[in-house]
Amino acid sequence: MTSFHAAIVHPDQSVTYCGQVDQAHVDEARAIAQLDDTPRFTREPASRPGSLFVLREDGDLDWYEPLDAEPFLVHAPDNEPRIGSLTADDLPDADELPRGATGTVWISGALRLGDGSIGGPMDTPGNPPRVVHHSTESPAGGKYLESVGSYLIRVAAEPQLIYCPVTDRVGQFGPLNQSGRALRNDGSRRTNREGRVCIQIEVLGYAKNPWTNGWDPAKKPGWQKILAAARSWGVPDTFPAGPPAKYPGPGKSRSRTVWQSKGGHFSHGDVPGNNHGDPGAISTTKVLYKATTTSPPKAKVSVAHLAAAARKDVPAPDGHTTYPAEVRIVENALVAEGLLARQYADGSFGSKSVAAYAAWQRSKAGGSYTGDAADGIPGLSSLQRLAARHGFTATT
Repeated sequence: MTSFHAAIVHPDQSVTYCGQVDQAHVDEARAIAQLDDTPRFTREPASRPGSLFVLREDGDLDWYEPLDAEPFLVHAPDNEPRIGSLTADDLPDADELPRGATGTVWISGALRLGDGSIGGPMDTPGNPPRVVHHSTESPAGGKYLESVGSYLIRVAAEPQLIYCPVTDRVGQFGPLNQSGRALRNDGSRRTNREGRVCIQIEVLGYAKNPWTNGWDPAKKPGWQKILAAARSWGVPDTFPAGPPAKYPGPGKSRSRTVWQSKGGHFSHGDVPGNNHGDPGAISTTKVLYKATTTSPPKAKVSVAHLAAAARKDVPAPDGHTTYPAEVRIVENALVAEGLLARQYADGSFGSKSVAAYAAWQRSKAGGSYTGDAADGIPGLSSLQRLAARHGFTATT
């Protein structure tokens, strides 16, 4: 009967070794995780035959490893030659790159997972930038972000980012300008290193039930940070291979031409050399969310109110106001034009304001007011011209 090392990987990536257990113990751990009311889920990685990982809601990861397993390397050495035998010396310095060629490397507020070293420089930095979307095939919420993150580190399959659509938390394994480790090669072509950047995102959820269902990106600042980081590298807001395919289903053609020549967002199911169908039919509209900015309504100033204020405030005692809110808008505009001293922008359309408005009529309002026409009493045409320059609306 096989014996196993048993350990717990904690959210901070520290490991507690629990000793050796037998096959019966591992079988029991697997059976408990399969119960419907138990928030535990198992993973048996193909890269570690015989190993069992149990993902837990509290963020801990239970790890069972056969005693006779090959020595475990959390990070395999990354010393393969790049495509074309390029080296880091072949890349231009950052200040030589074209505008938009560099962007966010570490997302602010993201939970750091692992030691920050997952991949290496890109093989084809002259090719367009891209994002690849994965799903973890695990639950979301709780601290599954930590437990799934620990699992991905242990099996050396880290993306750059991991995201929980329930909690809106973002985790980051490594810099966005270096490769991830979550894609298979396409023959000798290293898909992890394709393009200026190849930002991979593992999202907690299942491909058969797309994680965008019932999810509102407008309320998810964490996801908006991810999009902002991708856009900072020039990743277009497009899915050049088309929307991700429904899972389960026939999948897609995984075009090498599109993958290698087009920038934008791809599903794992679009990448040549790979056989996964995740993340399922996620909503491209939600994934590529752009916040809409609504301009505040412009203040309205009535020419009739201004004319009434000019006729009432001038003969009245100093400081008399008739329509102070609207008058102050116009006075501030006259101050900005250099026609009225700041101290007189007090909401009273007194003699100083009338003189300033007359100067506006003579010199700034198209030169169409002369003599008695430039009397300092606002008319609709002159007020509309002032409004157009200072962001308010002139009304009758």
